[in-house]
Amino acid sequence: MNQMTRPTLTIGWLLLLATVGCQNPSQPAAPRSEPAPRASSAEYQPQNSPSNAEDERIGRRRSRRGRPQERAQPGQFDFYLLNLSWSPEFCATHPDSPECERHLGFVVHGLWPQDANGDYPEHCSDAPGPANPQADTDIIPTVSLVEHEWQTHGTCSGLAANDYFAEIHKAFAAVKLPSNIGQGSDADGVTPDALLARFAAANPGYPPGSFALSCGNNRLTAVEICLTKDLRPETCQGVRSCRANGVKVTPQ
Repeated sequence: MNQMTRPTLTIGWLLLLATVGCQNPSQPAAPRSEPAPRASSAEYQPQNSPSNAEDERIGRRRSRRGRPQERAQPGQFDFYLLNLSWSPEFCATHPDSPECERHLGFVVHGLWPQDANGDYPEHCSDAPGPANPQADTDIIPTVSLVEHEWQTHGTCSGLAANDYFAEIHKAFAAVKLPSNIGQGSDADGVTPDALLARFAAANPGYPPGSFALSCGNNRLTAVEICLTKDLRPETCQGVRSCRANGVKVTPQ
């Protein structure tokens, strides 16, 4: 009996150890406190990220120092910010955009509802856009930009689409654009204050501080005008103007 018991016990211990080994692999378990990985850039794109090079200007918000307020109540904002993009600068890096065939100067990027604290409403409703967006490309360079501006900003105006774009035409027509932007030594560099002074001189009825300059990489990208809800010019609040010592202006 004793001679048979020892091998039986030995075999039993070996089987028990093998079973325990299978239930507890040698690889350590992941710590319980380890956070779940964030979504990759392919899985998450901010709403304002441009979908193609043509509309990359959509992502430009350098003058806005506040935060977007998604799904805000339409019509609940303090003033408008009329953004006039300098097309030659955009086309210098996006020559294949349809607008570049037209050799434009300042074009309307948008009329943006804005709050005095710097924040701004966006994507306020699913209201239908303009019946004929092509009709607005006389001042807004592409149909895709027209549609984007309505969805992102126009829906926050509290106006119907056609009325909103009529306001954009009215606001743009009221601004006198200096004829010498991008001429002379502008390509070599000019101070932001000097550029803003040209706009102030061309629009003597506009109060001080109603124009702001937008720049990127020390180059002019846009000029902006602060307007009341009924489109009267007013001193900007919560809007950051270009702080560069000098900016270069791409010739038209």
